[in-house]
Amino acid sequence: MSSRARGVLLTLLILAGILNYADRQLIAVLKPLLQETLHWDDKDYGNLTTVFQFAAAFALLGSGWIVDRVGWRAANPLAVASSSLATMAHAASRTLAQFTVARIALGATVSLGTPVAIKTIAENFEPRHSAIAFASLNAAGNAGAIITPLLTPAVALAWGWSGAFLLTGALGLAWVLAWVMFVRNLAPAPRSGRGNELQPAAAPVSLGDVLTQRRTWAIAGGKALSDSVWWFLLFWAPDFFHRVFHLGMQDFAAPLALIYTAAALGAMAGGMVSGRLISNGMAVVRARKAVMLICALLVLSAPVALFVHGYWPAVLVLGLTLAAHQGFSVNLFALTTDVTPKSSVATTISIGALCGNVAGMGILRVAGEAVGSQGGYGLLFGFTAVAYLLALAWIHCLLPATKGLSEAVPV
Repeated sequence: MSSRARGVLLTLLILAGILNYADRQLIAVLKPLLQETLHWDDKDYGNLTTVFQFAAAFALLGSGWIVDRVGWRAANPLAVASSSLATMAHAASRTLAQFTVARIALGATVSLGTPVAIKTIAENFEPRHSAIAFASLNAAGNAGAIITPLLTPAVALAWGWSGAFLLTGALGLAWVLAWVMFVRNLAPAPRSGRGNELQPAAAPVSLGDVLTQRRTWAIAGGKALSDSVWWFLLFWAPDFFHRVFHLGMQDFAAPLALIYTAAALGAMAGGMVSGRLISNGMAVVRARKAVMLICALLVLSAPVALFVHGYWPAVLVLGLTLAAHQGFSVNLFALTTDVTPKSSVATTISIGALCGNVAGMGILRVAGEAVGSQGGYGLLFGFTAVAYLLALAWIHCLLPATKGLSEAVPV
């Protein structure tokens, strides 16, 4: 694949990532309008978010296996088309039961997004370029966090809440058409191309075999510990600013936008630094771990947010924390493709994502108890500070920098 084709491919993956995020978040942005129109209460909304989360987590058990079986060329349009149709199904829903079915369908289909993106990059990008590609995808998620709440209200005011779901789904179907046109002009992939050569080519993926691999549990443990922090800050940062600095709902926009902008920049920096280290001759796994260590050390500053005067210093601390999270996450994704055969990379990352989702649900439950107790945010920020060092230690124990994993990868 030419450099120009890779650029188009990455652009399509970034757009798919933004659409995936929009599919998930539409209901949150439209919550007040939906509650007023359909007469939901907060318990109903909570149940809808819960079934979505469980559906997405449960589907990860099989989504990576599906992606590995059908390949990245077919799996990408399958992922976007199915999630787009599930999003459009919300527009036809009028009862809580109908919305519940639509949320379950959406949770199951958006779960394809992460493994298919990881596999696509693993198949088409060399190690020195893969981290920056993952960084771009992570930044797309942060862009979605900013774009969705900015555009959705205007669409809903013009065409109603159902129009917002229909338009988002239609954009996904347009993406599928663009993908089909792009792939049609690609030459067939060579059977023995460059890319991940830290592991030999493998037979068709078996879920049982993947579950017996040390690398699978290295990635899963790293995802569980690091994703816990992401989920905690994603859902509790507004409450933190309200509880500690007494910000009102209307005051959240600028601090949160700055935090997520910092996260996107951290993703790009993490990808560029490890790519530069590899280009300069450092062994691939060693380069990934070096950047992950730097990120883990930066997160040690997280508890400082509890002791600063004024909320803007706290914004800067949390921005640094999420920037470091994204730098760590980018290199964890890249490490997965470095040490995993292409035939099972989607299955491996889906297991890791499942563990991250389950750990995220756990930390959210703990947060609900801790914030109201004497420990408050101190306990949670203390965990945040050490989570990434624990994750890196876990990964290093299961994937030490042995010669077979860290030497002589073509770049």
